[in-house]
Amino acid sequence: MSAGPGDRARAPEGPAQWHRVLTLLADVSLFIGTRSVWTQAATHQPVLAGAVSACYASILITGVLALTVRRTRSLARLDLVVLATAIVLALCAWALNHGGGDEAVLTTQAARELVAGHTVYDHPWPWLFHAKGVALTPTMAGGYDFTYGYPPLAPLLTVPLLWLGRGGTPATAVATGALIAGTVTLWRLLPMPWRSAATAVCLGFSFLPLYARQGYPAITGLALLLPVVVRWPRLGARGRLGAAGIARAACLGAACAAQQLPWFVAPFLLAGIYAVRRGELGARPAARVVLRVTGIAALTWLLINAYLVASEPGPWLEGVALPLTQGAVLHGQGLVDISLYFTHGSDRLDWYSHASALLAAALLALFVLFVRRLGPAATVLPWCAFYLATRSQDGYYLMMTPLWLAAAVTAPLPEFAHAWQPRPRSPAGPRRRAALFAAVAALVTPPLAGVVLAATGTPPLRMAVTAARHTSARSLSRLTLRVSNTGGVALTPHYMVTSGQGMSRYWARVRGPATLPAHTTATVVLRAPGGRFAVPAGRSARLRLRAFTADPQTLSTWEVRRADLDVRQPPG
Repeated sequence: MSAGPGDRARAPEGPAQWHRVLTLLADVSLFIGTRSVWTQAATHQPVLAGAVSACYASILITGVLALTVRRTRSLARLDLVVLATAIVLALCAWALNHGGGDEAVLTTQAARELVAGHTVYDHPWPWLFHAKGVALTPTMAGGYDFTYGYPPLAPLLTVPLLWLGRGGTPATAVATGALIAGTVTLWRLLPMPWRSAATAVCLGFSFLPLYARQGYPAITGLALLLPVVVRWPRLGARGRLGAAGIARAACLGAACAAQQLPWFVAPFLLAGIYAVRRGELGARPAARVVLRVTGIAALTWLLINAYLVASEPGPWLEGVALPLTQGAVLHGQGLVDISLYFTHGSDRLDWYSHASALLAAALLALFVLFVRRLGPAATVLPWCAFYLATRSQDGYYLMMTPLWLAAAVTAPLPEFAHAWQPRPRSPAGPRRRAALFAAVAALVTPPLAGVVLAATGTPPLRMAVTAARHTSARSLSRLTLRVSNTGGVALTPHYMVTSGQGMSRYWARVRGPATLPAHTTATVVLRAPGGRFAVPAGRSARLRLRAFTADPQTLSTWEVRRADLDVRQPPG
């Protein structure tokens, strides 16, 4: 018996097609990286391999059901299945790869020092970097940073998990647990049809779980920022915070006590809250709301830092500011690549940092001026400044991408329709627009000029390989260089040879002057780190000889040809 028109009218409306597609995309994102986890587990951990195989079955069945279920409630349950599958895969990957990298071992060691009552900051731990997979951070001064340089929340959270073992395992457990907790929180706070997007961005595509398994404190900061960013324009609505608002302000302070990246987004959120509340309540009530939020966040941050502020105030201050002051060598995917790979260096590298700081200030000013248009981008704009920095690594962008999603779903443009925007009272009409255009140009021009200054600088050192000593056909032990300082100031260069996109270890100077006066030429003999440097096979492989100086910050690069290495250096 067929259904009549009345039956069809009473039939429940099914889920929106975009909801089905979103669930399916989140489901598909779980495939990425899963095979490598299964391959690793199948050899030595058959139980984990079986769990990964069960996750494959879950992904396939969920994919079928996401396209065929008829009720919205059923699709919402599938969203929960996708989340549970993603959590199981993240835990399996952590169980197989929990040693962590330099961030993890530093955080774990800081936790051990806290338990022992020792100092945490300004205390080098070079032996940690002898382990496999623990990367070094070279500095422009010719050394390496062996100290802990983050606020103390991550070590404090790591203390209860020190029983998990040596290496970076406790810190990776904290970061992975924080990522999973943050994912569940965001999943729960988002409107029901959007929840699978949280699963995809946080646990799918494998990139954020990878950073968590490396023990990055920024992951803990991200997890704490997620409840702050969800519906952030409504924080302090009608002039009241309430229990939820107080908790969110405390989360903002705790996030800033976990890592430095939240420091950059906090001013945008506070400025946006003030603009929205001023449009709703007026200037004074809006200021009181922002002061309460800032005060609660600052108090939380201070409580977390209190012990270290009291016990080692000077080293603590230097430690939490270390990423901004350490002078690490150039690295990343931003405009600094111009000097790294295209112009062979620059004698004005400091201007990349100046341009980055100027752009951060300009973006905040533009956000205040045009908050009605730029309000939803509050969680994206801060990271644009890193594209100009000397350390413009993609991790600074992608580790905070769940904040982009939270803002896109819960802080759309209509939330800022009545936000306050500072505008000149006179002139009016076209002249007013011209005044705003002039203000924008005045804000954007300084960072652009800084980038141009940095990128157009010339390498101050001219270098040439005059001889090489080999330990085998594919390895070097020493290089003899002819180095000329073409600049007008004395330079103290530190040398390394790279064969890929990243930096390597510095070569030790065996003979030759440490400092080259202006307009002089000298012969320098270098010894490879560990006595041996492997030369990559293949004609397409490039060797670059790099010379860094710290004061002023400069880079000079020389492309080492295969013919240069054929000139043998005599023994001695």
